[in-house]
Amino acid sequence: MRIHTEKKGIRVLGIAESFRKTSTCSTLAGIVMRRDLIIDSMVFGKVTIEGNDSTENILSMYRSLKRNDINCIMLDGLIISMYNIIDGKELRENTNVPVIAITFKDSEGLDNTIQHHFSNDSKIKLEQYHKLGQRDKILLDTGKILFVRYWGLSSKEASAIVNCFTLQGSIPEPIRIAKLAARASIQSK
Repeated sequence: MRIHTEKKGIRVLGIAESFRKTSTCSTLAGIVMRRDLIIDSMVFGKVTIEGNDSTENILSMYRSLKRNDINCIMLDGLIISMYNIIDGKELRENTNVPVIAITFKDSEGLDNTIQHHFSNDSKIKLEQYHKLGQRDKILLDTGKILFVRYWGLSSKEASAIVNCFTLQGSIPEPIRIAKLAARASIQSK
């Protein structure tokens, strides 16, 4: 699928989470946003803290929207809910929509942390983590740096999409609004 980032109607499904440390589940919010920053739709989901259900639940959120005009899924990271690891490649394969996962900080990796945190299950979690692959560093038009993993599009296309949805700073608008929605959802409970 070729993505035309210059088109005003390009739509991104931005997904972010929020949870309380005492919770057993994290709330996911998904925002469908056009390039002109019009919000088209919203969806919510849940994932288990420390679980293995994030990819499946994000697929369920995507399918529940019943839309065929989403051009890209943009994730606020792949390692969420205290190590519920999202499989970006599987999302791409099951939706036929390109996927971009962003992070804001460079790191040395999480191998030691995963081994410590999941002493009984660390082998499975480490396999999931290593399967994610390396991140690319991109310089945004705003002057900020992000780190991205992507499936179904080129590095240049991923950078263009992130740039066209980032007005200021380093947080793309679909992610920023999804974070706000997820946070508001758990605060209302």
